[in-house]
Amino acid sequence: MKGGRIVRAENRRPNLRFPFPDRFSERLTGARVERLDRRAKYLLIRLGSGETLLAHLGMSGRFTIHQPGEALQPGDFVHAPPTSEKHDHVIFDMESGARIVFNDPRRFGFMTLFQTAEEDGVPYLAGLGPEPNSNAFSGPFLQERMKGKKAPLKAALLDQRVVAGLGNIYVCEALHRAGLSPRRQSGSLGPKRSEKLANAVRQVIDDAIAAGGSSLKDFASADGELGYFQHTFRTYGREGQECLKTNCGQPIQRIVQSGRSTFFCANCQR
Repeated sequence: MKGGRIVRAENRRPNLRFPFPDRFSERLTGARVERLDRRAKYLLIRLGSGETLLAHLGMSGRFTIHQPGEALQPGDFVHAPPTSEKHDHVIFDMESGARIVFNDPRRFGFMTLFQTAEEDGVPYLAGLGPEPNSNAFSGPFLQERMKGKKAPLKAALLDQRVVAGLGNIYVCEALHRAGLSPRRQSGSLGPKRSEKLANAVRQVIDDAIAAGGSSLKDFASADGELGYFQHTFRTYGREGQECLKTNCGQPIQRIVQSGRSTFFCANCQR
């Protein structure tokens, strides 16, 4: 999409998780894509028209690239994720001939448009914490943000105002690497534990990106490839299995916090 013009945009239904903005297809058709950015879990497509297209994948949303003469499901892997054209809700036809398809069976994803110059006032983006792999995220920053908080550490890390973009899987994995219990009170972190946790968060994110993400049920990248980080999970989804830390071997436990499954080792994580 970068540098290309959208010759035709089509939304095939009036809404996904939220209604599409007024004249959505009309405002996109003819616009040139200047660049693509990301903030937290939002994809930001910068347009030459002065607007930005914000897209969120939700639980099952997926962008797929269809090139002329190529298979509709590019990529070559053992377990091809199923897709159905009835869930192709947004189509972008590019001047290059490529077609970008947004498929979302559960319709938890959404898209909206805003004036790029007014980004600071966009509700989805306002108040977000720093990116976990940015220079702004550090042990001292984390300690300061956690000061006085009584919420469990797991819940605090999922708060996008503390750090942007962390989800349930990677918080579980980072806490295990840092040796910290998800039930620990957030405000109890000292300098050493804060630094250790910040480093663990960064490492988990870097490792996951290198592995192409985690494919549990729905996720595949735009070229059809699955992620492989799930093959290195230390806690997530491993209830009852042995902890992988050296000289531990205790079973991974599962509890529910704020309606989300938390996996951890009670022996290693304090």
